[in-house]
Amino acid sequence: MPGYHHGVRTIENTEGARPIRTVNSGVIGVVITAPKGPVNTPVLIAGDRTKAAATFGKGIGTAGQVFDAIFKQIGAMIVAVNVLDPATHKTAVAAAEYTFDAVTNSLEVVDDYIYNVVVKSADNVTTYIAGTDYTVDSDTGVITRVDSGAIGAGAAVNVNYDIPDAAAVTDADVIGEVRVADGAHTGLQALLTAKASLGIKPRILGAPGLDSQIVATEIVAIADQLRASAYAYAAGAATSAAAVTYRNNFDSRRLMVIWPDWVGLNADTGVESNLYSVAFALGVRAKIDNVLGWHKVISNVPVNGITGISADVPWDLQDPNTIAGYLNANEVTTLINQSGFRFWGSRTCSSDPLYAFESAARTADILADTIADAHLWAIDKPISKTLIKDIVEGVNAKFRELKAGGYIVDAFAWLDPEKNTDATLAAGNIIISYDYTPVPPLEALDFYQTITTDYLAQLRAA
Repeated sequence: MPGYHHGVRTIENTEGARPIRTVNSGVIGVVITAPKGPVNTPVLIAGDRTKAAATFGKGIGTAGQVFDAIFKQIGAMIVAVNVLDPATHKTAVAAAEYTFDAVTNSLEVVDDYIYNVVVKSADNVTTYIAGTDYTVDSDTGVITRVDSGAIGAGAAVNVNYDIPDAAAVTDADVIGEVRVADGAHTGLQALLTAKASLGIKPRILGAPGLDSQIVATEIVAIADQLRASAYAYAAGAATSAAAVTYRNNFDSRRLMVIWPDWVGLNADTGVESNLYSVAFALGVRAKIDNVLGWHKVISNVPVNGITGISADVPWDLQDPNTIAGYLNANEVTTLINQSGFRFWGSRTCSSDPLYAFESAARTADILADTIADAHLWAIDKPISKTLIKDIVEGVNAKFRELKAGGYIVDAFAWLDPEKNTDATLAAGNIIISYDYTPVPPLEALDFYQTITTDYLAQLRAA
């Protein structure tokens, strides 16, 4: 109790259950290759494709296609890590002759996103100085003559430069590392730093167009650390059988394997071509989380921006003996066209039946983080009956809210005396137990049909 005081004192009572806010499940974490922008640094793109293009550019690498696919589904929050470093992943373009326009004092080379530009006189005798004799707009490939420089108006010059080369990016670049020298995280590892640097935690992961088997394996490891859902393409699979064989490389409740790809208008080329199905899965997952909830599986939701499927996948709603049925039976999510294009499949790569459905795995992760993250306030408070009561009541209030919203069937939290011994309490450790039942998806609907003569009497009554 406070000491002697001759007067009025206010003692603030902070007891009582705290409201618990559900964590944001719809943040996408994606690794891309892009011709510009920060390298190996998490960048937040908040629902704006204009910012994505301005930050990372398009036309080279995966960025243009990935952002287009996502934003056609929803204006999502995306944590993007670019692993294309123009200083390393580059191709030299041989010198060619260009002529400055006498009116605009500029010329435009054939490529965008040019680096390490060298401008020489037409006879290759004089090497001009950047900033003094000319300036370069790297994004557009426009070189402008400086009036006070050594290049004459309308002069012909030889220009050579480097351009980013996405094909030079390796699996090791995508996977990344934690550098020993400075502790910096690169590639996929950089997604682990998003919470600290951006204040948000990505929970929907992928590396569309970059997800080889070894990369997908690392995506699973990152998903485990972030309690996130991950999507990967059945890399190299030309047939449904090969896709099933590929899926067997994984045992993870947080991974869904997808095959084949979508077909649609390529944002980079303006031509209809194969598109990364994983990029669309990221966008659809974020849309479902924001519109319907994290307890709804990705399956059977219309996908925007699609004109076709890259491989024949026969499907019939009433026949399990189709290629789509075969893929689903072997935990591969596929693509169908029925009243619009849709992902078809709701199962993860888990060997544990408890986490067979995507919704069960996501429910486990969202509940775990929601309950844990909401109790920072309780850490280091003196242990008391009131503190325990407040924690348990707060968790059960959240469970009632989630049940009422249809996110879970039910859940209940309690203090188990057998787990909370004198020793654990003396060590400053309270153990709150809770159980829950996730909402299963309606994967199979059976109608039991019987023919009967019972209704014939109605004819006589008529």
